[in-house]
Amino acid sequence: MSVNLTLFGEFLVFFILFCIPIFAFISYKVGKRKSNMPSILAFVGGCLALFPLFGLIFIAVLALRKDLPKNSAYAH
Repeated sequence: MSVNLTLFGEFLVFFILFCIPIFAFISYKVGKRKSNMPSILAFVGGCLALFPLFGLIFIAVLALRKDLPKNSAYAH
């Protein structure tokens, strides 16, 4: 029985490239409520999507942080 690892590698690369914009978008949306610098959080979330488990942990930790106060100039 022959196993084609090329197909598995292509799927893995496609999955990771698919995760990068999704993790960056989720990090940005959550980061707008949790931090003064959501664009940096989106960049970090996108970079951590190269290792999807780390990206998910980053988003979970970000979601568990306290929200910014409503009277803050950065809160929308």
